[in-house]
Amino acid sequence: MEKIKIILYGASGHSRVVSSLIDLNAYELVGYYDDNQNLKSFNGIQVLTEYNPNINKECSIVISIGDNQIRKKLSQKISHHFLTLISQYSIVSKDVSIGKGTIVVHGAIIQANTQIGNHAIVNTKSSIDHDCFINDFVHVGPNATLCGGVSVGEGTLIGASATILPGIRIGKWCIIGAGSLVVKDIPDNTTVFGNPAKKINNEK
Repeated sequence: MEKIKIILYGASGHSRVVSSLIDLNAYELVGYYDDNQNLKSFNGIQVLTEYNPNINKECSIVISIGDNQIRKKLSQKISHHFLTLISQYSIVSKDVSIGKGTIVVHGAIIQANTQIGNHAIVNTKSSIDHDCFINDFVHVGPNATLCGGVSVGEGTLIGASATILPGIRIGKWCIIGAGSLVVKDIPDNTTVFGNPAKKINNEK
């Protein structure tokens, strides 16, 4: 069986994690893209510094960048096929829906009837319970816990070890601070932190 060839867009710490998800029996990592003009190779593999849709057309791409806004911008300019990567060391219920370009890292658990959007990150040992809806470009940080029926809007970051109580609705492009306990709904473009989580004033 011929291996699927993969390119990772992003050559940094997060891409090391993403590359560890690649089953070498099924996939072949052939290169990286990165906007750093000084970076010529990464992990001994060639880095291309300018995206060209006509190069390696047969390859699939995964955006291996942790920043949610950057992933969204890149997803709009890339024309290659996007691959979804799910660690063999994660637990994902059979009826879970996971979108294109999404990454599920080692030890993550995603329970029944949950939907994960495109280009999301479900990071190490995070837990997403039943009937959750995780929108596009969301990043669920390491050890974060989302209880049943939680909804998370586009581009939101759930910090490491944060806990979201059942049925909570979190808006778009929010930041939930590491270790926070979210006990009530959070509107769009809001940063919260603490136990219980409270809004942080972002005005300069």
